[in-house]
Amino acid sequence: MSDYTINELKMWNERIEEIAQAVGLDYYEQEFEICSYEDMIGYEAYVGMPSHYPHWSYGKSYERIKTLHKYNLTGLPYEMVINSNPCLAYLMKDNTLLLQILTIAHVYGHNDFFKNNRLFRDGTKAELTIETFKNHADRVREYIADPGIGYAKVEKILNASHALKFQCPREIGIKRLSEDEKRKALLEKYQKPRSEYPLLEPKQTQPEEVPDFKKIPIEPDDDLLWFVSRYGKLTSWERDLIDIVRFETSYFVPQIETKIMNEGWASFWHYTILNKLELSQGLHFEFLKRHNQVIRPHLGQINPYYVGFKIFEYIRNNYQDNPRKIFEIREVERDQSFLRRYLNYELCQEMNLFEYDKRGNDYIISEVADEEGWKKIRDTLASSVGMSGIPIIKVLEYVQKDNTLVLEHQYDGRELELSYAYETLKHVEDLWDGKVVLLTILDEKRKMIMCDEQKKISLTNV
Repeated sequence: MSDYTINELKMWNERIEEIAQAVGLDYYEQEFEICSYEDMIGYEAYVGMPSHYPHWSYGKSYERIKTLHKYNLTGLPYEMVINSNPCLAYLMKDNTLLLQILTIAHVYGHNDFFKNNRLFRDGTKAELTIETFKNHADRVREYIADPGIGYAKVEKILNASHALKFQCPREIGIKRLSEDEKRKALLEKYQKPRSEYPLLEPKQTQPEEVPDFKKIPIEPDDDLLWFVSRYGKLTSWERDLIDIVRFETSYFVPQIETKIMNEGWASFWHYTILNKLELSQGLHFEFLKRHNQVIRPHLGQINPYYVGFKIFEYIRNNYQDNPRKIFEIREVERDQSFLRRYLNYELCQEMNLFEYDKRGNDYIISEVADEEGWKKIRDTLASSVGMSGIPIIKVLEYVQKDNTLVLEHQYDGRELELSYAYETLKHVEDLWDGKVVLLTILDEKRKMIMCDEQKKISLTNV
């Protein structure tokens, strides 16, 4: 049973908002919705959205979350916040009063981050979020209801698109050039007028290879769904489904790329704001308990709330001559650059960070946060956050004469997991409707994985 009224929540929200404005947070208009834990499970399964297109994966997610919660194997989030304008947040009605106060303050931190971090600002349109997702849901349901299409055909396209959705550009906010624009830019590069003073030009050790201007794509393309949508033999509704998945993925990429910063920023500000609220002794005691539960370190894994909170706290304490420093950082960084620049020796030691490897059935500590080891720990952590764990697959060439799509894995020392690669390649073939070839490196040798029209997979040396 709730120990508060709606009017009390409104009063606490007003007090929190006054402090949020006083400390310099800049956020969208904030709206809250009180929901039951059953509704929260639904929102979590639908990745926070009040409306989403139907797909079996969301039902599977719902049942999994519900079962884990039923047997106390996991908890539900205290809140969920949508990057939208106005910003929409869900609060569970079963939370205690203090927990509602803490999560309201936490929400204003997220809201400020959504509005000001460059990845969200340049990569999403917050004012159109809710309407766009509702529109997508309506269009997908129309295709399902169409007798000439139906659920099975829609599901096939969505399954394949979901499997490939993270094969998208990692740089956010950069305008995509058409093939003609790329070709024009390359022509200008290779048709530069000769210098009047050739002896002053830097010498080239090797002649620069001139690209094939007839090749499609003229340069390797990292936006696989876009390329398949534009060059594949697809109907208009199939292209629309692919574009829907591609658009919605681009909306969530900034959240994936800033998990540590975003949660650390919100935790830093809920802690700061609640310490300024002059809570009663009972509420303050529960606040300390709840806060420590949120940011406690997790043995053997990284708690993004903890790491982000500790780094922002350190920056605040060590840049007192520049109180805007933390606001500058939250605006321009993403997790990878944030960790490389601000996770230092002192923080690694304070958080007792270490690196471990699995050897056989045992786990071995391979690095500790000493004067040398902390750098390797920092670099390993920075190279594993966000989308760094997802292989980058680029479109190398579209061979029009036999409708073959040639893909290339951007090898960085980590090999592809072949069982996943085989199954994913079959999904590419579902969309491409032709032969698909993937080039990669296995055992330090160049290999070719091929999927033909009958979805038979072969692995050969190149």
